[in-house]
Amino acid sequence: MEPGTPVHVAMTKWGDRPHWEFDGVLLGEDEHGEWIGFPRGTHNHRPGNEFRSAVDCVTLVRPGAWHLPTFQAPGIWCDLYVDVTTPAVWDGTVLRSVDLDLDVIRLPPEPPTGGPPAPWDEPPVGPGGVFVDDEDEFAEHQVALGYPADVVAAARASCDEVLAAVRAGAAPYDGSHRRWLDELSRRGAAPSA
Repeated sequence: MEPGTPVHVAMTKWGDRPHWEFDGVLLGEDEHGEWIGFPRGTHNHRPGNEFRSAVDCVTLVRPGAWHLPTFQAPGIWCDLYVDVTTPAVWDGTVLRSVDLDLDVIRLPPEPPTGGPPAPWDEPPVGPGGVFVDDEDEFAEHQVALGYPADVVAAARASCDEVLAAVRAGAAPYDGSHRRWLDELSRRGAAPSA
């Protein structure tokens, strides 16, 4: 696909249960993988929930990786949200992956003023901190949804790898995404309906 191609992200939960869906634009590729942009105002929806993105963000699709990192522009409660997933695959212009519950989240170095509220009363770590979310959901779904042992092992290994890389500030968690946020801004992409 060429940069500028409109794309659709269709996430599911295990067993082909619907999860988050949203539209974006392919921005390009670098040594880390392919970058997809989602402008502020992008409509995110899943059964029983929907919202519009408060800031621009970019997602990195790394070949064969069991995670999808999304880097947020400043102004909301997190600056990095990494979904642990099955390896994402392209189906034409649709990116498909299965969300495996675990998330690695980094808070911004300075708490934002305004913007959407954080999903908790008290943050689990201080400004700039990194933590793993939804461990309880992951444990529950291993039984309730019947995750195979190899999927559980791959998800756990990916989560541990990402957590260590983010804490160390290793690429691509070293600011590599800023180029792509700038590219999204330069394109002036309109939010999806």
